[in-house]
Amino acid sequence: MIGPVSILSIQSSVAYGYVGNSAAVFPVQRLGVEVWPVPTVVFSNHAGYDAWRGPLLPAEDVRAVIRGVEERGVLPEVDVVLSGYQGGEDIGAVVLEAVAAVKAANPEAVYACDPVMGNAESGPYVRPAIPALMREQMVPAADLVTPNQFELGMLTGSDPRTLRETLAAVDAVRAAGPATVLVTSVLRPDAPAGTLEMLAVHRDEAWLVRTPRLPEKSHGSGDVTAALFTTHLTRSSGDVRDALERTASSVFDLLRLTHESGRWELQLVAAQEYFASPAMQFRAERVA
Repeated sequence: MIGPVSILSIQSSVAYGYVGNSAAVFPVQRLGVEVWPVPTVVFSNHAGYDAWRGPLLPAEDVRAVIRGVEERGVLPEVDVVLSGYQGGEDIGAVVLEAVAAVKAANPEAVYACDPVMGNAESGPYVRPAIPALMREQMVPAADLVTPNQFELGMLTGSDPRTLRETLAAVDAVRAAGPATVLVTSVLRPDAPAGTLEMLAVHRDEAWLVRTPRLPEKSHGSGDVTAALFTTHLTRSSGDVRDALERTASSVFDLLRLTHESGRWELQLVAAQEYFASPAMQFRAERVA
């Protein structure tokens, strides 16, 4: 797809810090893309802190916001529906309704599902019903899914560690429906020490990109990664290698600046030029 892109992004929102839509919207806007954010929760800060305040939004409230957007007559302009952290398990039905409405208005639109459920350090951090919802309803409806390696295991009932195991788990996810899978963080025992990888599989291509691994885990980095990759892949009409290299370059510089700042929260504003103009310092290798 060449030209303008518009994204309907249904994710969490925080007042302080950067996760969910609060992490995803600005980097994508710096690429010149319209983003229409719909919150699923409105928290003071992300749940990695010892306390937070604010509501999980009822499904009817989320539905009402999307209905109001639909009433503006603009769903034919939506190229991507992007979903992330859902909060309550009843939000899934609202997301799928939105996907159906958008695809009815624009059959070329895609659904990108970031199946936010947990990570290797923290384990699962969603309600118990969410993993089954992701496996049985959200992922089969998606065109693109962006799990981390831990979430990939949750989706497939496996524990992928080697590249071969990770590729096999990706194939299992793709067999459920999505044409494209981005594994946003791959840690494997046979990779060079001090590195982190991302793996993108699209159609008959699988590409791996490797970056230095920084010491801190930054909340929201997966949300930024999913949003950037989705945008780059959409704008490039499926050039998965280019989308992966651009995403890896931008996200690494974001994490590097965050590490150098000594702050816990992503330095999203300071890194904005790296979103608009990725340094392209990492090259992907075809692995299948």
